[in-house]
Amino acid sequence: MAKGWTLQSLMDGKMRLVAFCHNPKCHHNQALDLEAIKTKLGPDSPAMSDDLIPKLKCARCGGKQVGLTYTPDYDEMKRVDVNAFRKAREGR
Repeated sequence: MAKGWTLQSLMDGKMRLVAFCHNPKCHHNQALDLEAIKTKLGPDSPAMSDDLIPKLKCARCGGKQVGLTYTPDYDEMKRVDVNAFRKAREGR
């Protein structure tokens, strides 16, 4: 098994991947469609930034100087109320 994330592990972990352009005149950013990338590259393809960045270019300016941000996709995650003060106040 490869070290690091795979496309499938990002999807299973409900992660969001955003690409952003380093061109100071552009600064475009875009959430990547992990399902489409998985279909093109395969589910076990490495998803670390060093593996994906050479395959990307900015959709607006066409530049190859891009970066990636990996964050949990909070819209897809189950919300859990863990506010201790609220629980104590409501007597739970």
